[in-house]
Amino acid sequence: MHSKKIKAYLPFLLSLFLLNSCKMTNNGQPDTRPNIVLFLVDDMGWQDTSVPFWEKKTPFNSRYYTPNMERLAMQGMKFTQAYATPVCSPTRISLMTGMNAARHRVTNWTLKKDSIQPMEREHPTLDFPIWNVNGMSAVPGDPRAVHANPLPQILKEHGYYTIHSGKAHLGAIGTPGENPLNLGFDVNIAGHAAGAPQSYYGTEDFGNGQKGKEDWAVPGLEKYHGEDIFLTEAITREALVAMDTAITIEKPFFLYMSHYAVHTPIMGDDRYLDKYLEKGIDSTEAKYASMVEGMDKSLGDIMDYLEEKQLAENTIILFMSDNGGLSVHARGGEANTHNRPLASGKGSMYEGGIREPMLVKWPGVVAPGTVSDQQLIIEDFYPTILEMAGVDQLSTVQEVDGISFTAALKEQVETSVNDRPLFWHYPNEWGPEGPGIGAASTVRKGDWKFIYFHQDQRMELFNLKNDIGETANLAPENPMVVTELAKTLSDHLRAVQAQMPKDKKSGKSIPFPDEVIRQGTTP
Repeated sequence: MHSKKIKAYLPFLLSLFLLNSCKMTNNGQPDTRPNIVLFLVDDMGWQDTSVPFWEKKTPFNSRYYTPNMERLAMQGMKFTQAYATPVCSPTRISLMTGMNAARHRVTNWTLKKDSIQPMEREHPTLDFPIWNVNGMSAVPGDPRAVHANPLPQILKEHGYYTIHSGKAHLGAIGTPGENPLNLGFDVNIAGHAAGAPQSYYGTEDFGNGQKGKEDWAVPGLEKYHGEDIFLTEAITREALVAMDTAITIEKPFFLYMSHYAVHTPIMGDDRYLDKYLEKGIDSTEAKYASMVEGMDKSLGDIMDYLEEKQLAENTIILFMSDNGGLSVHARGGEANTHNRPLASGKGSMYEGGIREPMLVKWPGVVAPGTVSDQQLIIEDFYPTILEMAGVDQLSTVQEVDGISFTAALKEQVETSVNDRPLFWHYPNEWGPEGPGIGAASTVRKGDWKFIYFHQDQRMELFNLKNDIGETANLAPENPMVVTELAKTLSDHLRAVQAQMPKDKKSGKSIPFPDEVIRQGTTP
């Protein structure tokens, strides 16, 4: 090659070298640890996607268009029995700490400092405990907040560049946990105390400047104010810029892509809305479907970026939702039907409120196009991600309840793993009324699921293998199973010193379910 041509190609060759050169650790050795993208969607139901997570495709799977979720499923593993909590903040705290909600006590959604929710103060029959209303904190001494070693802080200490993009909702206004930078993130894009945006529209400045709505206005995206851009797109663009920085400084990165979508307010994404309106779908549902597709476009943009930067083969992608799909209010059509065959939706202890769409791509480890029916829960992400990052022999201030599911990803799991009990605890009031919504505690073990409702001490038992829709309460004809699971659940609640509401009339704490059985007062 002539010298002039060599000189002309030098900048290009140098850029290729920098892009493909190995990241270096502090001791000068190549850093081959994977980049990790955790893609979390807000309020996305199990079937709010064209990817079927059941044994067959449902009508909802046919409604939604998520080609990039399909692409991710083909490249990785689909989990059909993955769970979160019924509402958002408990899930997010479990994700960041590895703790079960009953243990960390951030059992409801956070916003106002030192204050339980108004609907809890005004409940007619139950007195609710003062739970950890201030969320989480990386430092001790923050009252009404759980002190823990946050996931991003540990990753940062082990050499990762940590990026928060989107919804935080990890601490109340005016507390350390309000700001993701206090929890170990190097970058915070648009995250603050609120769990929903005042507006998804750049033309409305994402809610900024609206009097009386300051708590909900999305911060830090001023460059997009006045633009015709949807919030999902704006925070995705900023996430790509942050990943560019990680490449420049030659560090592996952890991107927490935490979307505000598809939480209310349901506002149509004009890039996709017309196609759903043309199908004759209810206008609210058409807007919702457009928000789902906009979320999927974000996933595709990130996957495209990784491929363009030649990072895809060394990047793990985990996809999850923070609770079941919203159904009891604000949606079009009949309430409590938007997740069928699953019962109910967000806020509920029934499957529609807690079962989530989950995908994992781990090149070289996860076989493409595979499916796992392992039962897992949100706190399992904490030890799993740390294991993926090569973090071992970790000592944390909190007791970690989660169990790594890397064995499932490597398809090394025995069938008996699903005998492990999964626990949910919600001694709170969400607000809307609907099936399975309200203060309750739950355990799933194998195919059996037991629910204990605090207000009337009602007990329900379902066999999810035979009845995924939880249509038949089998408690009356299976007293031995009820007794066993009531004890399993009660033992867990005692072990973690779980809070319980009190009966306003008697002033006594609501008993644990095994106590109700021993007293012979089961409704």
